[in-house]
Amino acid sequence: MGEIDKKALKETEIRTRYITPAIVRAGWDPNKNQVREEYTIAPGRIMVRGKLHTRQAPKSADYVLFLKPGLPLAVVEAKDNNHSIGAGMQQAQGYADCLDVPFIFSSNGDGFVFHDRTVTAGEIERELTLDEFPSPEELHRRWLDWKDVAPDAAATKVIEQDYYFHGKELRYYQLQAVNRTVEAVARGQRRALLVMATGTGKTFTAFQIIWRLWKSHRAKRVLFLADRNILVDQTRVNDFKPFGTAMTKITNRTADPSFEIFLAIYQAITGTEDAQNIYRKFSPDFFDLIVVDECHRGSARENAQWREVLDYFSGAVQVGLTATPKETTDTSNITYFGEPVFTYSLKQGIDDGYLAPYKVVRIDLDKDLQGWRPEDGQTDKHGEVIEDRVYNQRDFDRNLVLEQRTRLVAKKVTQYLNESGDRFAKTIVFCQDVDHAERMRSALANENSDLVAKNRKYVMRITGDDAEGKAELDNFIDPESLYPVIATTSELMSTGVDAQTCKLIVLDQSIASMTKFKQIIGRGTRINEEHGKFYFTIMDFRKATELFADPDFDGDPVVVYTPGPGEPLVPPEEVDPADPRGSQDLPATDPPIDTPGRRIKYVVGDVPVTLMAERVQYMGPDGKLITESLTDYTRKRIKDSYPTLGAFLNRWSQANSKQAIVAELQEQGVFFEALAEEVGRDFSPFDLVCHVAFDQPVLTRRQRADNVLATGYWAKYSSKAQATLKALLDKYADEGFEPDHDASVLKIRPFIDIGTPMEIVVEFGGRAGFNSAVEELEHQLYSTAS
Repeated sequence: MGEIDKKALKETEIRTRYITPAIVRAGWDPNKNQVREEYTIAPGRIMVRGKLHTRQAPKSADYVLFLKPGLPLAVVEAKDNNHSIGAGMQQAQGYADCLDVPFIFSSNGDGFVFHDRTVTAGEIERELTLDEFPSPEELHRRWLDWKDVAPDAAATKVIEQDYYFHGKELRYYQLQAVNRTVEAVARGQRRALLVMATGTGKTFTAFQIIWRLWKSHRAKRVLFLADRNILVDQTRVNDFKPFGTAMTKITNRTADPSFEIFLAIYQAITGTEDAQNIYRKFSPDFFDLIVVDECHRGSARENAQWREVLDYFSGAVQVGLTATPKETTDTSNITYFGEPVFTYSLKQGIDDGYLAPYKVVRIDLDKDLQGWRPEDGQTDKHGEVIEDRVYNQRDFDRNLVLEQRTRLVAKKVTQYLNESGDRFAKTIVFCQDVDHAERMRSALANENSDLVAKNRKYVMRITGDDAEGKAELDNFIDPESLYPVIATTSELMSTGVDAQTCKLIVLDQSIASMTKFKQIIGRGTRINEEHGKFYFTIMDFRKATELFADPDFDGDPVVVYTPGPGEPLVPPEEVDPADPRGSQDLPATDPPIDTPGRRIKYVVGDVPVTLMAERVQYMGPDGKLITESLTDYTRKRIKDSYPTLGAFLNRWSQANSKQAIVAELQEQGVFFEALAEEVGRDFSPFDLVCHVAFDQPVLTRRQRADNVLATGYWAKYSSKAQATLKALLDKYADEGFEPDHDASVLKIRPFIDIGTPMEIVVEFGGRAGFNSAVEELEHQLYSTAS
């Protein structure tokens, strides 16, 4: 047998024949999960255009090497032998950044380039032969040196403590968050802050931190603090379930000290009287670890009653969790907990594809923009004389109610749901207060009377003062529960109940706090592919989304659309009248106690309110809003990959599969279906690209097929071969089927009427002849003058 030509081998073959054996020979054991191939780091950002979406290619490392599950040590990136030995190094370094590992390797099958981040002086990168790949023991030793702990140190036991693995694998950023926190505690750090965007699994991350510190005996007794019963209850039955009988929830102001894991809400252990402060029944050194969920809500404030609990147990390690660290003149998470040991932002989550992107529909109403002033001595519908001044957007529904404004908002929300083709997309409407939430509920019920007649729970007010509404919260956030569909609320957004399928967030509330704004946006950021939730929409009536321009906000919207009078509420490229499907979705958050205001509120019923403004805006690369059409957007995306027409034509002519080019462009955010709706459905992706990106004239698929038929170039083939080529042209013209080397198409009609696949291929002189004929057909299709 002759020597293998490495240059002819694919990357997968290089890995199988050379790289994997070298790693295994060095002592790495795949059976112990030390060697993970094609390790997915992130699934790829969801790209949205109109109602369509696609994912970019996932971010996957060829190899990640682990000391044990959850403790990665190294990344290895492979290339085929036509690349240099170090060609994959920069790609691997990006993966190493995500996984927080110091050892990085690149290989083409001839050897390895080894980049060692533990080296602070001297040779940081060098070449190794295939037999010189380092062993697990060697990299483990270097890793401990990098962590600045001795192999037999007490801290090492904590750092290397096993995770709890039972069917749920941690994402890369969760691993990094847990490892950094555990390492900080192991080294003696007393306070730590974790900042993770809503929807990224803070509670699951907290569980793994507690589990590892508890199992390593670094923390024998643990207190998990939250500010809502529903959060504690969900945590207890879901993520914290593995703690089993070692866990208890403090209720009825009683606490049994025989347990080890304690869950509580602040309100259950504190009060205005000493007898209510049951946390004092424990000695100050009782807890070794306190984890504070949603720590921005109170523990950061120096004069907060909740802070007394943390001060009392000041000897315990204290870890704060939040999506929105609060930094004001009198409230600071960072002042108390220190700089975050780890941060995972909304923008990172969207870029990675773990969080849903969003679009913004901005609606400006005339009275909001111009204000309204009553006539001299004018009274409201209750006979109250209205104070003479100009009322603006911040006054509406707090100091003064314009009933027609409420009806218009309800009408526009309903219009959006109708135009989107999904009247069962669960929706949260954030209102100014409880009274506004009730009036909005009534207005939405009137606008959707057909569905309310079928089930009164189609729209409900869910606020802290309404027992029946609160009772429906679990159904509202359950993806399997159809009702309620629309929830009106005033403070539902403040802290996250898991709202996996929220598709529409309506802002009819004035919002000045960035913390509050981020929490509201967080109601929609979870992805639920099973229920068709890949992105969500924000409908803004109060200019709240101007906070997107604030440098403190880190997640950019996919689209900002402001309809004018008579314009559809769904951006035009989204409307699909032929798709009236209903789906199931959801929103939510656990409501704090929400009390009706006692201020005077004027109610005016006869002041007309109308829609104003008209523009469609998209977020540009610099984070600024720009006006841009679908074709402009597509042109930019295409030219990112193909700067010139020549570059595109060259790639198209060389590709064995034209569909592969289409798929690549779709991953970059080019939506051919939406583009075809605007330019024309009879054009192939080739013509759409050439026309939109490079201003070339277009031919329909049928015109291209007819031009090929008119050439008569195929007279050299047999009658069966000619019939086959004509059938390929017809499928291209009628169905958009690109001629391809895949002979499996010959198994369907009309080809089976011509002959069996084998018989047809023989008519071309064999498989090579068939492939050559298909390539010639493609050439004829796309070289024909337009």
